[in-house]
Amino acid sequence: MPSRSRLAKILGLGALAGLVATGTVAARGLRPTGTYTPSEVTTRLRERYRQALDRARDAEAGVAGSE
Repeated sequence: MPSRSRLAKILGLGALAGLVATGTVAARGLRPTGTYTPSEVTTRLRERYRQALDRARDAEAGVAGSE
């Protein structure tokens, strides 16, 4: 029979592994599903870049709500 401290260590490691696995599953569930083609990724990035530039220009011009 394993000693008490050895048993506690094994249970602690098992609990830690369970927490890591649960966190991984939860994080995976938060990610958007679906895969994108390289051209879709490029299109989305360019659109986001254009939006960021527009917001920056509006902020420089002093347009309310563009901060």
